[in-house]
Amino acid sequence: MTPTSSFLDALRLAAEQAERAEEQFRREIAERVKLLDRERAFAHRRLNFMRTISEAIAATESEEIAVAAGLAVARWSNDSEARTEVLAHFSSVIRELFASLTPDRGEGSSPADMARALDEFEMWYRSTHSDAFWIHFEHYIPETPRVDF
Repeated sequence: MTPTSSFLDALRLAAEQAERAEEQFRREIAERVKLLDRERAFAHRRLNFMRTISEAIAATESEEIAVAAGLAVARWSNDSEARTEVLAHFSSVIRELFASLTPDRGEGSSPADMARALDEFEMWYRSTHSDAFWIHFEHYIPETPRVDF
């Protein structure tokens, strides 16, 4: 082996290593972008959903009515045992949100309390289901009008 071929072999090896490093970096970046994209989407879904719930319960007179109004907004299509369980757990989030809207009654709830309730709901959901709650908002499903004949 000549010194030139040894030198060229070393350069080829360095080029191959640099190529592998670049490919690995691109895979890592693609995964990171995918993760950040999902986190952004979930953050917006969380914001929009909680804003809708908040608007629905803002004018309610009692916690019981607030929970009923919030759960009416949170409902999705078919009644099922699983849906009922999810709504039962979500009602604690609505209660905290209602308490934050009624500080004059001495029931005030802080943003930290509301965040904790929502976090606990999300953790419960993830522990009992295969994915995050917010995945259900992945596809828009238009409302189907009800028609009586």
